[in-house]
Amino acid sequence: MKIIVLDGYTLNPGDLSWQSFAELGELTVFDRSEPSTIVSRCQDAAVVFTNKTRLSAEILAQLPQLRYIGVLATGTDVVDIAAATARGVVVTNVPNYGSDAVAQMVFAHMLHFSQKVSLHDAAVKAGYWQSQGDFCFTLAPLMSLNGKTLGLVGFGAIAQQVASIASAFGMQLLVHTRNCPAHLPAGAKWVALNDLLKQADVVSLHCPLTPATANLINKDSLALMKHGSLLINTARGGLVNEADLAAATNAGRLGAGLDVLSTEPPQADNPLLSANNVSISPHIAWATLEARQKLLDIAIDNLRNFLEKRPCHQVFPAK
Repeated sequence: MKIIVLDGYTLNPGDLSWQSFAELGELTVFDRSEPSTIVSRCQDAAVVFTNKTRLSAEILAQLPQLRYIGVLATGTDVVDIAAATARGVVVTNVPNYGSDAVAQMVFAHMLHFSQKVSLHDAAVKAGYWQSQGDFCFTLAPLMSLNGKTLGLVGFGAIAQQVASIASAFGMQLLVHTRNCPAHLPAGAKWVALNDLLKQADVVSLHCPLTPATANLINKDSLALMKHGSLLINTARGGLVNEADLAAATNAGRLGAGLDVLSTEPPQADNPLLSANNVSISPHIAWATLEARQKLLDIAIDNLRNFLEKRPCHQVFPAK
């Protein structure tokens, strides 16, 4: 059985092992695959794994031997699920492998703004501390998280992990979802989105990107947020109108901590790359060593289950 990994580098740049995959068939791992190479690389393959390499209906039609697609991520928009299903190709994904890692990144960005570590680190290394007459100095106000209000837009596994950490910091919790959850943590309150935006000191996005949520954060919603508040997005870049957010941060109204952008890698003219009061990490919230190992373990379990004719984490076309 021929097994192809089209873009294995981001998951495994060399610190993990593909051995479990190799034990199940003739394995070839490509670090990256340009669109023009996909069909030739996947010819005669029964199994193909992809992370962000797109498998369109046109490509699938040229792969008659293909029986299984393993998405090395949770999101499956890179595969034409309807076309795959129509051809009898099973598609699986990897859910719930990195909730703790993404929640950790939420607080990395939150603490970046509240403690100003990088700002003061650079000043110390530039000699500023040595020139002071006092035992300490601050270049900008520092902020305690205790008592501040965190607004969570979406309340899946990641947001629930964020809520748990926020409670340990002594933060108050507001939650907005399309429907009010049956159960919320003690002290948390479900509110309408506009109320959350108005009341929260920190707004953290945890909802999927759909036609209904595209540009959810825009000029109008940003205008509702408190002066000096912080927006964090570790979900999907398309939730945010980037030009509107850049205008708000450049005006000094609020800050933003982002792990995702609308196009990745970003275009050189993305306004957030040069905006004030914005920190950006390159879509790495998911990428701790532990989370990547868990993703790899689930992906191989998915393949084993498929080969044993009991597919797990199978993805079906939207109805």
